Amino acid sequence: MKNFADLTEREVLAIAISAEEEDSRIYMTFAEDLAERYPESAKIFEEMAEEEKSHRHMLLEMYEKRFGRHLPPIRRENVKGFLRRRPIWLTKNLSLDAIRKEVGTMEFEAERFYVKAAEQTQDVGVRRLLGDLAEAEKGHEKTAAKLTDQILSPDVRAEEDKTRRRVFVLQYVQPGLAGLMDGSVSTLAPLFAAAFATHQNWQAFLVGLAASIGAGISMGFAEALSDDGSLTGRGSPWLRGLTCGLMTTVGGLGHTLPYLVPDSWPNAFWIATAIAGVVVFFELWAIAYIRARYMDTPFLQAVFQIVLGGAIVLAVGILIGAA
Repeated sequence: MKNFADLTEREVLAIAISAEEEDSRIYMTFAEDLAERYPESAKIFEEMAEEEKSHRHMLLEMYEKRFGRHLPPIRRENVKGFLRRRPIWLTKNLSLDAIRKEVGTMEFEAERFYVKAAEQTQDVGVRRLLGDLAEAEKGHEKTAAKLTDQILSPDVRAEEDKTRRRVFVLQYVQPGLAGLMDGSVSTLAPLFAAAFATHQNWQAFLVGLAASIGAGISMGFAEALSDDGSLTGRGSPWLRGLTCGLMTTVGGLGHTLPYLVPDSWPNAFWIATAIAGVVVFFELWAIAYIRARYMDTPFLQAVFQIVLGGAIVLAVGILIGAA
């Protein structure tokens, strides 16, 4: 993947053209999905789709004027830092509020892209066009904020419309949740395998500690290197990496610490294992709740993915250790 700072002016325009086309199609899909339920809101999305088409036409005219008719085969997913668009089948039959949030994130990213692109563009005409498009995308974001006036109370709508909350989710909740999920689930198998293989609390604790810290370091670097935050507004990559790494370690240590129960105690192994099992139960349900609360994941789907997946990993660790 290419860094945004390494893009040429030609590549920036080519990405902008393909991005506007893709976003136009997404808005039309939203409009079709909402047509029966919220016909007036569907019309707004149709208008936004048409405006994205006009943006693409303006960009294409500028591109052909500068570089000719051939567009290089580069898209958003080829550049480090872009948020991934969810597959369209995952956005079917969403509530109007959920769609509004999706659009708000899309336009927030588009605005930042045009602002950053204008800053590193040398041609005056291209810079002016990109700046105008940044303002247009900012206007789209305000339009999206009006889509649920009829179904949200003023207090809730005002709270959800705050950019600060969205940035908080992007900078802290997403990397923190990813780390917590990885730390809580991936360390289950080695910890419980070691515990049931040795029936020694201290040995199990050392394995869990090593797995937790190792996973935290790995996830921290992976998150920090995945996105420099210049386009997405997700903040400092090292801050996100630190958040992700710490939460990964915490997720693993939660069910590792019970194995500090001294081996000298009567039934020490079973006491520690019982406490660790209770901790795992609450960890998995907490992760499912956070996913449902902040990531717009249906709660039952989150439970199925996290709790069931974690239970399977736990069972695998126990079976391997007891073999």
